[in-house]
Amino acid sequence: MGGDVPMFDPGTETVQWGGKNWNVNNNRLFQARFEKYLNAPEETTAEDREYQKVISTILGLLASSTYVPTQNLDAAVKWLPVGSRYDIDARLCDALLDAVSSAWKSQRNQDRLVVANAALADERRQEYWDAEHAGKADGARAVVSNNGGGGGGRNGRGGQQQPPNQQQFEASITQAKHTKRIAEVEAQIKKNQLNNEISSIQAKVEFQALIVQFFMQRRFQHVLMGTRFYRAIFTDGDTKLNVGKDTKDLFEKSAGMPPTVGTLDSMANEAIRDVREGVKSFEFLVSKGELESASKRLAEAVTVGEYMPEIRTLPREKKRQALEFVQKTNQLISAIDVKDYTLAETLVKQLEKIAKDFDSSKPMAAIETSKQVAAMHLAKARNAAFKGDNATLEAELAAATELWPRNPALEEISKMIFKHGDAQAKAAADFEALAGQKNYRQIFDDRVRFIAALALYPEKQKQLEEVLKNVQVIETALGQASAMAVQTNYAGAWESVEKIAGQFPDDSKLSQTRADLTTKAADFVRTLRGAQELEKKEQIGSSLAWYLKAQKLYPQSDYANEGIDRLVKKILPQG
Repeated sequence: MGGDVPMFDPGTETVQWGGKNWNVNNNRLFQARFEKYLNAPEETTAEDREYQKVISTILGLLASSTYVPTQNLDAAVKWLPVGSRYDIDARLCDALLDAVSSAWKSQRNQDRLVVANAALADERRQEYWDAEHAGKADGARAVVSNNGGGGGGRNGRGGQQQPPNQQQFEASITQAKHTKRIAEVEAQIKKNQLNNEISSIQAKVEFQALIVQFFMQRRFQHVLMGTRFYRAIFTDGDTKLNVGKDTKDLFEKSAGMPPTVGTLDSMANEAIRDVREGVKSFEFLVSKGELESASKRLAEAVTVGEYMPEIRTLPREKKRQALEFVQKTNQLISAIDVKDYTLAETLVKQLEKIAKDFDSSKPMAAIETSKQVAAMHLAKARNAAFKGDNATLEAELAAATELWPRNPALEEISKMIFKHGDAQAKAAADFEALAGQKNYRQIFDDRVRFIAALALYPEKQKQLEEVLKNVQVIETALGQASAMAVQTNYAGAWESVEKIAGQFPDDSKLSQTRADLTTKAADFVRTLRGAQELEKKEQIGSSLAWYLKAQKLYPQSDYANEGIDRLVKKILPQG
């Protein structure tokens, strides 16, 4: 609502948000979420079918390009609480029902204000009439008094007449009272009119905000329900969205027109159509064995419409045909990232076999180039060793190791170069000291020197590989936590770090990150730890309540969900 809005560019397969770009196919968070989807069973249970039937019923009742009958509108509203009962709905139908109820209440208040203004208008007309005739009557009495009355002696019919000045004074007082009341009535009418307008605008803004929220959440079926309810309730034709400049610019650039309720409706329909075509394209490409294109088309469809029924009901058997390719592709990306070109080359060959359309030119170019450059550095290191140029030797070995740490030729040349060298012995001693101190972070930072120096020590080399592997695990977890923290998902970031903190309690970087995230996710951490403590004390009910509270703070929490499952099994054991 006026802030920066995430935008997906299907041409480059990137998401732009917060001034940064992410490739959806290479992003760690997306990879994990996409693999989770590919392994998930299809949502074709009776409950899932019933939910879609409810949504279709609501959309059918509201399907009209001109006018929705009152009985259809009332019937559609009655179906909203039914839709909210299903977990997949996430109670969005309840939110839509609240918006509809608020709009109706606003309209009823407006009707009351119209009735009140009509009564005030009647009172105003009566005050005008009273003021006018009061002045005429007082003037007539003054004339009679000046003429001596009519046949009743000096004082008329025996009554004592008031002086003319006194009668004129009373007439002016009466007219002033009527004038004051007329002014009060006019002010009240204006106030009611203003309240009427404000109430109407507020109801529309709240309803529009909910529809925009549905759109940003990619709940396109709810967008369609929202736009149809909006047009059925607000029949004055005003569908312009009251949004900030950034959001307005987004809709104008995407749809080519000003942001309106109709724009949202059109874009939601287009997104639904795009998802359906993406799923059909995926199924066709899988049947042809073109798994690279198939996985990309499915990834794009999931990114756009994760909650669409076409996505949720796709059979797991078809999804798993793409899963092997996706997993090996992710492994290939990781292997190239850590410069394990032996594994990368093996994965490229496997991918060429399982996917007819896999393009191996880019990864093989990166692999071959790195291998050749590493070989050149090793050749220079060999020549420097023969010349006794230790500075060049160390520099070239470091460069070769940095390019290809697990190069088999590196071990061979290291044995030859360091066979009688003091540098190797010193590196081995440094490694033992750091390992004894459990300073694995320093070993990782100085890994280039240790990989080359420990080639003659199989046991230490094995220990070094274990250290590097463990630190790589830590770095991966820190990377995931960093990505979640960028999205302000501090609870998820903390849980990502917490899962491996027990395995590596001495890593300083991990400990510092864990401490920082504990502060940022304080409410979630405090709630989760409270639940764990209560579980240890066998206080099942209290512990379950705290786990549920933690789950509410972070619904994807593995700790909270696993705790709930454990306690539910204790409360309701099978059999």
